[in-house]
Amino acid sequence: MRPLLIDCDPGIDDMVALLLACASPEVELLGVSTVAGNVGLEFTTRNALDVLALAGRPDVPVAAGAERPLVVDGLAAHRGAHGDSGLGGARLPSSPAGAVDAHAVPFLAEAIRGASAPVTLVAVGPLTNVALLYALYPEVAASLGRLVVMGGAIGAGNITPAAEFNVWADPEAAYRVLSAPGLSRVVPTTMVGLDVTLRTLIGVAEAARLRSAGGAGAVVADAIAEYVHGAPGDGGVPMHDAVAVAEAVRPGLLECRPCRIEVDHGFGPGRGNTLVDFGGVGASVAVGADYAAVAAFVLGRIV
Repeated sequence: MRPLLIDCDPGIDDMVALLLACASPEVELLGVSTVAGNVGLEFTTRNALDVLALAGRPDVPVAAGAERPLVVDGLAAHRGAHGDSGLGGARLPSSPAGAVDAHAVPFLAEAIRGASAPVTLVAVGPLTNVALLYALYPEVAASLGRLVVMGGAIGAGNITPAAEFNVWADPEAAYRVLSAPGLSRVVPTTMVGLDVTLRTLIGVAEAARLRSAGGAGAVVADAIAEYVHGAPGDGGVPMHDAVAVAEAVRPGLLECRPCRIEVDHGFGPGRGNTLVDFGGVGASVAVGADYAAVAAFVLGRIV
């Protein structure tokens, strides 16, 4: 089994991502760290604990991390897409566990250092914790087997025309992780952006199947109910973060191409943009997939 760490900001799609990781025998989930993003840190941490308990894994340690971006905190004005608590219409029983008595960054470093094999770190929220890991523990971060980031886009963003939410939320952190000289060239990094995640959907039929399965599936169906039925046409709810975890669980599930990624961390209209240069090297980016197969893989593990 490959050791896995997840840095997240639950978040409905984070919930699906965590459930997928817990249900995947290919990986050993060493721990979860949380960051402010879809909702504030208090909620993201409690949500992570509750989702792990729902998955039957209250033993997985959870560490709370950064409660705000590195430089500019503009998150509050853009919250609400996941409901007040972060999990939409879902109501989870409270986990008996609490967060560990350590900040997420040293927690991640210790987990990476102590693992029996190179760790895959999946970052599915703003990249603040990962940037701090790179800054404070560069030798440890350099030993990562892989970093998979849900964030960015080759094309248009979803917060501004230029920027996807996770990168827009902390562009300075994203620049350090994806672009800055040093570890961004050392750690094998894959960006899974909107070009792929917006096409990997939970639609009405899939939501009905989740609900009929009961258990965790029914909780996911509750979480996304208003979003599925409000989707235009035959659309559905994108499984953003779960797609990144799926690629970490089963490398090669997505079609990825080598590239160089440049994050705009200036203060103009392009702030948070991820410029993908296919003529460069240093990272890879997801460019396509059998989207129905990816959705089936994720949902088949949850039900």
